[in-house]
Parts: sequence; C-alpha cells; structure tokens
Amino acid sequence: MAQRRVKKPSIAIVGAGNLGTALALSLHEAGYPVTQVVSRPRAASRRRAQALARKVGAKAVVGGKEAIAAQVVWLCVPDREIRNCALGLSKAGDWRGKIAFHSSGVLASSELRGLKKRGAAVASVHPMMTFVAGVTPSLRGVGFALEGDAAAVRIARQVVSALGGGAVQIAEEDKHLYHAWGTFVSPLFTALLAIGEQIAATAGFSRAQARRWMIPIVRQTLENYARQGAARGVSGPIMRGDAVTVKEHLRVLRGLPKAGEAYRALASAALDTLPARNRRALLSLLR
Repeated sequence: MAQRRVKKPSIAIVGAGNLGTALALSLHEAGYPVTQVVSRPRAASRRRAQALARKVGAKAVVGGKEAIAAQVVWLCVPDREIRNCALGLSKAGDWRGKIAFHSSGVLASSELRGLKKRGAAVASVHPMMTFVAGVTPSLRGVGFALEGDAAAVRIARQVVSALGGGAVQIAEEDKHLYHAWGTFVSPLFTALLAIGEQIAATAGFSRAQARRWMIPIVRQTLENYARQGAARGVSGPIMRGDAVTVKEHLRVLRGLPKAGEAYRALASAALDTLPARNRRALLSLLR
C-alpha cells in the first residue's frame, strides 16, 4: 500500500536578512509553502521582504500590522530583537496550535514566551552555518541544534530532515557552550585567516595574493580533517617536534604581537590536543 504523503505546513519567515533569505529559499526548494515574509515598517526592511517574497511566491507583510496566517513562524531576527519581536507578533491573530521558531544559537526558546502565552509551541532551531551578505549557502548536510517544546521540536525535526540537514536536541543550559563551539569554527577561524594575511603582508605578499595562496592549503587541511580526523589529518613543525623552527617563528612574530599571541595560544592547544614530538622543548619555548 502506498504511504500517504504528509502535507507540509505553511511557513512565515520573519526577517529577510542573510539567514532569513537562505532559510526561505531552502524551504521553498524543499517544497514548503513559504506564504509570508514579515518585515519591520522601515522602507529598507520592506524592500528586502518584498524582494525575497517574490523569489518564493510569498506575500510581504509588516509585522504587527497583519495576522500571521502560516502554521509555522520562523523568527530570523538579531538575538537582541527576538523577545520584542515575538511580543509584537503576539498581538495580532490567533496563535493557538501554531509553531514558532527562532534561530539564535545562544538564546533559549523561552525568548518566545510572548507567543507561547498566546498558545504557540516554541523552539530554538539553530543551523551550524555562517550567513553573510552576497552568499546563500546550501543547508544540505548542515547540523541544527533544537531546544524547546516537544510539539515544536517534532516539527523542527521534520523540517530539518526535508532540508537535508541533521537535527540534535540539546539542553537549554548547553546552548552557550554549543555557541562557543560554533564561534571557534567560523568567526574565530576567519580571524585566524585574517592574521595569516597580516603575516603574509609583512613578508611582502599582497592581501589578494595571500588569499589565493591560502585557499588551497586551507581546503586540503579541511579535507584531511574530514577524512581522517584531527590526529591523523595534521602536519607541520609542532607535530614533528621541530623546536628550532618554532623558535624562529616566535622570533619573527615579535613585530606582530597579536599574531605572536595567537601563535603561542594555538601551539599550546596543539600540544594538548594533537600528537606531537619533543613536547618538553616546545612547551619551554611557548612559556
């Protein structure tokens, strides 16, 4: 007997920024009816919502001016605005039986208490992905951290699965640690690359040339890590126990104090977490 196809719920996206745009496009591609894109009253916000709405066949509406008709409402606004946004939305329409998500990696689903009091089931649904202007990443293969009401988490799992992602439920008290993890592997990783550019510039390379030369080795490093893990996917002087080279690195980085500080911290972390030879000599240099 053929399985009955479950009808996908309609979804409203609140906020047409980088995250909201990526989610709306991915949801639309996955067959979810994105029915509304909700903006603030400001002209620039309305224009972004209208542009996104056209791409996904939705209606652009101003938050608080019109009731949200969708079954699922996904807030894609900055963390500091989530609570007030939820309160504003709660004043229009009937929220009983609706599902509300926000996508903060650090804040809990309790930020949506204004909607929960009106009858919505709420959850935080955070994709472990970076969203920047001009780039719309695929969400296939992306991990989503879920936290909140059972009914909302159940719907979130279905949505994430349809997007091709993976979902894990985490405890509210673990969200800050989870977000620190994400900060290490994206913005702080980018900061490390920016420091690399500075060092390259000091050695006479242009910023553009530095980026061109860095990309292949960064890609291969990630590929090594993906295929073999940290312990078997790493190389370099620290792994070889080459104290002479590390000493020279520290010497030439004296003129770049922040780079030198980062080098010492990361080299010390490497000695704690990765296989390395000649540890005693290297630790002595790094102190």
